[in-house]
Amino acid sequence: MLKRLILPFPVLLTALLLLAPCAPASAQMSSDLIYPQEQLKPVDSAIKVKVGDKAPDFELPCVDGGTLRLSEFLGQDNVVLSFVPAAFTPVCSAQWPGYNIAHEIFDDYDTMLIGITVDNIPTLFAWTREMGLWFPVVSDFWPHGAVAARYGVLRGDGTAERCLILVDKQGIIRYIDVHDVNSRPDFGKLVEAMKKLQH
Repeated sequence: MLKRLILPFPVLLTALLLLAPCAPASAQMSSDLIYPQEQLKPVDSAIKVKVGDKAPDFELPCVDGGTLRLSEFLGQDNVVLSFVPAAFTPVCSAQWPGYNIAHEIFDDYDTMLIGITVDNIPTLFAWTREMGLWFPVVSDFWPHGAVAARYGVLRGDGTAERCLILVDKQGIIRYIDVHDVNSRPDFGKLVEAMKKLQH
C-alpha cells in the first residue's frame, strides 16, 4: 500500500515554481506584446560585489510613485534584488510573474523582493501593470544603469544582467547569482539561501 507523501507548503510552492515552464496563465501577457529577443551572451559584465560585502545603498524612483532606498529595509527585512535586462522581453516577462506564486515563501523568510531594470518609469509602468506584481519595481534609467554599474552587473549593451542578490537585515550580501541572461535563475537555490538566514 502506498504511503501518502505530505510536504510543507513552502516546499510545494517551490516545486510548483521550479516545474512551471512559464508564468501562470492569469499573469501572462499577450505574445504580441513581447519583443522576440535572440540568444545573448550569457554574462557580459564583471561583478563588483561579493558575499560578505556591505550592499551598496541606492535610491531609485519606484513605478508606484516616490522613491525606494535599499537602506530603509535595514533591521526589518532581508532583501532580494532582482536585476533583469529589459521590459517586454521573453525571459523577464516569465521570471517576475513567476514570483507571484511564491509571495508566501518570501514572507515566510522575512524577505522583500525588489525588481530593478534600466528601463524608464513609463515603460515599467506599462509592463508591470500587465503582470500584476506584488513587489516594488524601481527604475535604474538615469543616470543610466548607475546602480547596476555599482554592483557590476551592467552589460555592454546598457542593459543589466539577470542577477539575484540576497541582502540580510544588516545590509550584508549573503547570496549572488549572476545568471545566464537567456534563462530564469534557479529559485530553489534562492530559497535555500533565504532559509540559511533564519538560523
